[in-house]
Amino acid sequence: MNIGTVSKRTGLSSKSIRLYEEKGIISAPIRSESGYREYSSKNVQELSLIARAKNAGFSLLECKELVQLAQNPNRKSSEVKSKTKEKLDEIQMKIDELTEIKNQLENWVSACPGNADSQCPIIDDLTK
Repeated sequence: MNIGTVSKRTGLSSKSIRLYEEKGIISAPIRSESGYREYSSKNVQELSLIARAKNAGFSLLECKELVQLAQNPNRKSSEVKSKTKEKLDEIQMKIDELTEIKNQLENWVSACPGNADSQCPIIDDLTK
């Protein structure tokens, strides 16, 4: 199938699909006699895995590792679980950091009268 069809099936742009091929994240599609890429169901499966993994926060390198694990019949689910747990921990840390930022901003907003005076608790706190 051509790249347009694969793009529609996976939700990935043609540009992304070519990038994943160039970076060796997916198996290289076969080329027709005229040089066009012809994607197989295996390519679509790899690209679908990448799309879902990226939506879950995995980096391209991590996606490549997941594709390799998916293709390895000798993989251990413990390896996949470990990678997923690491990602979960990373995401939780980001959530915690963003929660701290949100709390600080909420405190500043509630402390500032937001009127015409030059006195501003936000600036005062930032310049401590």
